[in-house]
Amino acid sequence: MATLPHGRNDAAPVIVKKVVVQGGEAHHGGAWKVAYADFVTAMMAFFLLLWLLGSTTETQRKGIADYFTPTLVKLKEQSAGSHGLLGGASMTDPDNYPQRAAQTGTQAITVPKDASGGAREGASPMKRIRERLERRVASDDRLRRLMRQVRMVDTTEGTRIDLVDDADFSMFSLGTTVLTPDARKLLGAIADTIAPEAGLVTIRGHTDALPWKAGVKANNWSLSAGRAEATRQALLREGIGERRFRRIEGVADRELLIDSNPQDPRNRRMSILLSR
Repeated sequence: MATLPHGRNDAAPVIVKKVVVQGGEAHHGGAWKVAYADFVTAMMAFFLLLWLLGSTTETQRKGIADYFTPTLVKLKEQSAGSHGLLGGASMTDPDNYPQRAAQTGTQAITVPKDASGGAREGASPMKRIRERLERRVASDDRLRRLMRQVRMVDTTEGTRIDLVDDADFSMFSLGTTVLTPDARKLLGAIADTIAPEAGLVTIRGHTDALPWKAGVKANNWSLSAGRAEATRQALLREGIGERRFRRIEGVADRELLIDSNPQDPRNRRMSILLSR
């Protein structure tokens, strides 16, 4: 061992080198656990949605969608109790809100009057209406023959029932808003058919493009609107409530059924739309 100056015999100093390792294997905390939990929850919800779509009927799916649809709660000053959300009333108390025509219910649920369930409650509105109409006319030979004038179409707005003229049948006397006896009978059957449904009714009148005689002040616009109103009054007399009607329209010859022949009698028709 070497002798240090001044006779000291100290050991060599120990040097400690601190090394900081960055990146690579650094600790990330628990953030990844939260992200992973969110991913698993989203996947579970996704597979639950797939299961619901595959195992439910159309009506059940609509009910589920309606359950999660936000609703507007109308506060009524005349409700009993406080001015809170339910006005101090129970969810099962009979409500004092104005109901749509032919409905009864509570604040919890409102159901159409005369609505029927059972095995056919999953059927589409158009299928229900068609089957109901076929049963309605089954015992009447004349009405059964008039069924060839009836066409039904399922649209995005609802079920549309078209009552179409042809060479052998006319809803109205020529150039007037006077319903023929056959048309009144057919509208009676239509009224019985749509009465149990809850939708609002829109009536649209159509004409052909036949020209009017010179000097006549009427036109296809006023004629189509007048025929729509005559149809509304006929349905009203057959029991469809006043509040069920949404609007009436006259579109003259602007929405032809037979584009290739604007004067074809089939362009004369009444469209009755039952909204969803």
